Amino acid sequence: MADQDRELIDGAEAIARGALDAGCDFFAGYPITPASGILMHMLRELPKVGGTGIQGEDEIASIGFCIGAALAGARSMTATSGPGLALYAENIGVGVMTEVPLVIVVVQRLGPATGAATAGAQGDVQFIRWGTSGGYPIIALSPTDAAEAYHLTVRAFQLARRYRVPVFVATDKEVVMTADTISADRMAHQPRDWPAVPDEPIGAPLPTFAPGAPLVRLNASSHDPGGYITKDAATLDALNRHLAAKISDHAAELELVRLDSQSGARTLVISYGVTARSADDAVAAARSEGRRVSGLNLYSLWPVPEAAIRAAASGTDRVIVAELNMGQYRREIERVLGPDKDVVGVHRVDGGLIAPAEIASEVLP
Repeated sequence: MADQDRELIDGAEAIARGALDAGCDFFAGYPITPASGILMHMLRELPKVGGTGIQGEDEIASIGFCIGAALAGARSMTATSGPGLALYAENIGVGVMTEVPLVIVVVQRLGPATGAATAGAQGDVQFIRWGTSGGYPIIALSPTDAAEAYHLTVRAFQLARRYRVPVFVATDKEVVMTADTISADRMAHQPRDWPAVPDEPIGAPLPTFAPGAPLVRLNASSHDPGGYITKDAATLDALNRHLAAKISDHAAELELVRLDSQSGARTLVISYGVTARSADDAVAAARSEGRRVSGLNLYSLWPVPEAAIRAAASGTDRVIVAELNMGQYRREIERVLGPDKDVVGVHRVDGGLIAPAEIASEVLP
């Protein structure tokens, strides 16, 4: 392929480009390593297309700006890292309750607390799912490189509009800050096996704030269809079941994985994010040694792609889960596959990446 058909791009630029191509016209965020590159790109590029980019006074204000803009019809995105995500928590709940289409990019770094700002991790996986009150389902996607970061950001906007919910792009420091040489074809076309996102909305319609429109009553408290606060049990039950069911009832539609299956494989390696790149190399190394092994890369983390995981693990004796934390997503794999499946974790929390050899050593004990 000719040099002009390839480009050097990092994940921050890819995410910003994906947002703009998805129609994003509002961004607000606060500087935080390693997510600041996304903020810088959006502040520079949005005005060129008539959009608005704001550096808020803090994370709480920034996500609040995004919710307000989305309710007024904008396509909104914000980006942060672990400590900022903690400050987002209350307003994420507001987004769930008011059914706001919003994209939240979380660039994970080593924690807890301030942790190591320049070291990567995948330690926010469970917090992304459970970090706001109520425990209602959310949608989270995870890219492994810059090209996937672009396409999954576009997809996040599509899912946010369809489900009327905050959608997370759960990435990590290495994906966002590492430049990859990517073919123009990969940037231009999403993988052919990724299903299209239907246009029909499932969540509540967005309110209309246009001059002369009927009064809009928006309420982040438990409310009836007219927006009035209520304690009526039947009304509250219907509201809360709707917030959960619009995602859980469509879990099959939301599943997005890449399965590298080998006939007769007795071992399955599961990973996501930057660690999936090491997992791919580990699978290739094990096969070169004569082992039969399959690989499963997860692009959708929440809802958990349970059907895809069960299908990939069928017929295997052993499942290896590699991730940059203490085993947060391994718990989900164990839950899905049950106690009869041997699930082994490969984990690292010292700021370094998991090397292919560390995964392959579990495949080749």
